[in-house]
Amino acid sequence: MSKDSKPVYGGQAVVEGVMFGGKRHYVTAIRRKDDSIEYLHVPRKVNPTLQSLKKIPFIRGIVAIVEAAGNGSKHLNFSTERYDVDPSQDEEEIYNKKEPSKLEMILSVAAVGVLSFIFGKFIFTLVPVFLAELTKPIFPSDFAQVLVETVFKLMLLLAYIYFISFTPIIKRVFQYHGAEHKVINAYENGKELTVSNIQAQSRLHYRCGSSFILFTVVVGFFVYLLVPTDPLWVRVLNRLALIPVVLGISFEVLQLTNKVRDIPVLKVLGYPGLWLQLLTTKEPTDDQVEVAILSFNRLLELEQDSEKKITEEIV
Repeated sequence: MSKDSKPVYGGQAVVEGVMFGGKRHYVTAIRRKDDSIEYLHVPRKVNPTLQSLKKIPFIRGIVAIVEAAGNGSKHLNFSTERYDVDPSQDEEEIYNKKEPSKLEMILSVAAVGVLSFIFGKFIFTLVPVFLAELTKPIFPSDFAQVLVETVFKLMLLLAYIYFISFTPIIKRVFQYHGAEHKVINAYENGKELTVSNIQAQSRLHYRCGSSFILFTVVVGFFVYLLVPTDPLWVRVLNRLALIPVVLGISFEVLQLTNKVRDIPVLKVLGYPGLWLQLLTTKEPTDDQVEVAILSFNRLLELEQDSEKKITEEIV
């Protein structure tokens, strides 16, 4: 099977583990305090409306982001709640707690993920606006103001990632992020999923969400040049109103850089995103790679079982 014909899988680092998603399933594997592995399996729900929207350029990116934020929050919550639970605790009591209704659970998880993303996006969008406004006596033109705003935004983003990477838990999440990329790279390059093969792979990947974040900064610069920067309240409203536009275009840029990554002249388009990944990923240990392999293999098993059942039903 060629690289281009293989199914596309994505992933996300969580606390002490990795989540991988396929066409029909999501799987997270985490390493517990007693060194055991625990899994979370969530079937992928197909919403006809969302599937239709995902076929529309610029709109599909926003849909994918919202969906990923909601789903990612569920797997992240699972990892944070379970990885450090003492195995001697009564697991029956933990799992037999009264469960909320299905609708209630979906809405709450999606709301947390989406709201967290929106809140963060607002901060990284608006703070640079007010900082740039302070420099207006020095840089009064619209172009200069957008450029200064973009520089502040980039500095804020890099500083935030750099400083949180020093916290022990985030450092380990970044290592699992590297493990996730290495597994995907090994799979896409047709390598057997062994620890040694995977450790030999790059920890960077063109489809990474980190690249997407950087592209929003670059795309925002060009989009903001099309609207006025005066007065301040108009500038603030423009920035908020244009968030979906910037996100939609940035997603298309991310997709484009992934498609041309094997073309020597064009692959450089994705380099800025890869450079940012030098901050958001770290080299994983062998035991972290093992967790990523277990998660990915479990996903492959579930995906293959689903394909087999569908084929049998058709026959």
